[in-house]
Amino acid sequence: MSLVFAAALAVACVVVVALPFLREPEPESDVLDDLEEDERARLELLEERDRALSALKELEFEHRTGTIADEDYRAQVGALRRDVAAALQALGRSEEVRPANERK
Repeated sequence: MSLVFAAALAVACVVVVALPFLREPEPESDVLDDLEEDERARLELLEERDRALSALKELEFEHRTGTIADEDYRAQVGALRRDVAAALQALGRSEEVRPANERK
């Protein structure tokens, strides 16, 4: 009898402890906050930087693995490096404009 009681108590404890982890969390709201114009512009600059860096990284990987010939690599790498530099410069200029208390 006590073995059945102990097993039932153990199952009840496991259920009580696991219940919060098994429930789907309820969001307070599904509405996203609107970004301010400067935050939106900074986010666009960050995305542009990430796209340019990703394209350059992919080109360099394909060149190292032999997928792209040396001539094609040389034809494409300059433009991609300029894109990366332009994105980084634009991001740097936007950081200079932001007040110091807003920088992260």
